[in-house]
Amino acid sequence: MARRGDGLPKAAPLKPAPRPERQLAFHLGLSAESRAAALLIAKGFRILARRFKSPLGEIDIVARRRQLLIFVEVKARADLDEAAESVNARQQRRIAAAAEIWLAANPDDSVRDIRFDAILVAPGKLPRHIPAAFETT
Repeated sequence: MARRGDGLPKAAPLKPAPRPERQLAFHLGLSAESRAAALLIAKGFRILARRFKSPLGEIDIVARRRQLLIFVEVKARADLDEAAESVNARQQRRIAAAAEIWLAANPDDSVRDIRFDAILVAPGKLPRHIPAAFETT
């Protein structure tokens, strides 16, 4: 460790704090994911992972109920229609690629029925669960 002339360790350079709008978006996303997870638990699902990251993409929630395994994209927007429109084809491909990585790392889950869902979140509204929101090839 480098030392300053006064014998004290040299402080590591500080990273600049994220912009306030990015911090707000991050916290809103976490809140939306928590609401979505609570909805799934109320529907009898067990949450296996939240914010699963892979080199090819991220899955907001991975959950299971009996023989059904779901990969869930959570979208928070000003209204539910805007949230529904925001799950685009590029994101769907990235979620599907990340799901393949999940299944390779968790081979016991690959014998289950698999579905890609979305949960839409908007202020002042109950979250809306869209089962089989998109298909993959």
